Amino acid sequence: MKSTIVIGHKNPDTDSICSAVCYAYLKHRMTGEEYVPCRAGDVNGETKYVLDRFCVPAPRYIESLEPTVADVPFRRIEGIDAPMSLKRAWEHMRDANIPTVPILTKRKKIRGILTLGDQARFYMEDQDPAALSKAKTPYSNIADTLRGEIVVGDAEAVFSKGKVVVAAANPDLMEEYIEANDMVILGNRSESQLCAIELKASCLIVCLGAKISKYIIEIAEKAGCTIITSPLDTYTAAKLINQSVPVGHLMCKKDIITFNLDDAVADVKATVSKLRIRYFPVLDADGHYVGMISQRNLLDVDKQKVILVDHNEKGQAVDGIRSAEVLEVIDHHRIDSVETTSPIYFRNQPLGCTATIITLMYHENKIEIEPSIAGLLCSAILSDTLMFRSPTCTPVDENTARELAEIAGINVEEHARAMFNAGSKLGRKTPDEIFHIDCKAFKAEPYKITVSQVTSVSRRELERVKEKMLPYMESLLPNSGNDMLFLMLTNIIDQSSDLLFVGQGAKGIVESAFAQEAQEANCIILQGVVSRKKQVLAPLMTAIEANT
Repeated sequence: MKSTIVIGHKNPDTDSICSAVCYAYLKHRMTGEEYVPCRAGDVNGETKYVLDRFCVPAPRYIESLEPTVADVPFRRIEGIDAPMSLKRAWEHMRDANIPTVPILTKRKKIRGILTLGDQARFYMEDQDPAALSKAKTPYSNIADTLRGEIVVGDAEAVFSKGKVVVAAANPDLMEEYIEANDMVILGNRSESQLCAIELKASCLIVCLGAKISKYIIEIAEKAGCTIITSPLDTYTAAKLINQSVPVGHLMCKKDIITFNLDDAVADVKATVSKLRIRYFPVLDADGHYVGMISQRNLLDVDKQKVILVDHNEKGQAVDGIRSAEVLEVIDHHRIDSVETTSPIYFRNQPLGCTATIITLMYHENKIEIEPSIAGLLCSAILSDTLMFRSPTCTPVDENTARELAEIAGINVEEHARAMFNAGSKLGRKTPDEIFHIDCKAFKAEPYKITVSQVTSVSRRELERVKEKMLPYMESLLPNSGNDMLFLMLTNIIDQSSDLLFVGQGAKGIVESAFAQEAQEANCIILQGVVSRKKQVLAPLMTAIEANT
């Protein structure tokens, strides 16, 4: 069974990462099934400190939930090599019930493609008696196809000159149509065998299982003539011998369409819908063949099951969320636009942190909270509530964090300060990195806006950041897909935020939202404001609605 992904929002913060890890663990304990914590962005400095502090690896990064070829139940059919005979290739394709098979190099790279149509055309259209020599057919293929045995000659040698001749006439007439290097199919008459060797035939196919005399064997060895005996009659041998041609002679080598394991299913469907080809090779990241995919396989893709934590807005969700099956949402933000095809478990509580809700669920299900899990949950609460300073913080959040701190064996104040220091080393980051540390997009009809937030315990550090962020935001806006960009530079100690803004109409919206004039052209200083969700986003949404 495919595992269920537990994932937070894009540009994840500590709550998003820690809640994904802890809820995945809780669900596994409750059900025994596999739940995999994942992330939709890079781990920031604060979160990295927390994960390292409690020896927990970072969740797996997922760029998109859009199904890829790796999610498709394609066929893991073995490829074949170029020297294989058409007879063996046909048997391989018949047993696998597939009309197309890849020819591979020794390193499992695609060398060519063989279809049943290629084989049919060869049998029906190729009337050339020299087809075997032109294909440089190994004698081992010929013996295998005719169920025979090589009595004289090297099995690894190839038939490379001459044509195939059936010696039905008496020896007097044979020299009229047998030439040097020909392959001669004949019966058990020694005089015919000797005549063919004297005419410098390169190979004799002796039918009906006839025994070869020692004299003929000695003459053939001296003349360098290969002898193959077969239990088949001459008619059947002549009819089947072309099946010994190596597949490398017929394979298609040009314009081969392949797909990689990480190709999006939607893109693959768009390509194959325009083609009349039924099967396509699938390659891994190193270009090695792994199987064959058909249009029918593309109809059998199971949707990725996913649980969303710390968000419920489509614009904040990992790419490809529409292609996934959302099973649950655990969140503490406003309810917005993630749509589902069937009823789901949706838990949304007006608390300061998703990790608080998850802790309550541990208690409700009587699952013991281990010290490392407690450390992650406590850290998430301290981060989201800015060590209980945020107006979103409730008594439940603070009591829960202190309870978790005891289990984890940490001091709340010391741990919070260490976390914030680890996350506030902004001087080493580029403006792009700073803006996307904790960045969330919102739909505020008719606008699309993005509100980012960075926190620090140092006013001097925030002032230095402020100087370079406004020019960056102005350069970012035109190609960002947003109408307005906002950035909160939050001082945890002073409990204040400088709100930077760019975009047409942004100044008016900000001044209306906070009932004060901007102190600078693109900045307003908000005392006592530290919460994006409650103190910034809500007033902005109200002001946008009032001004449209």
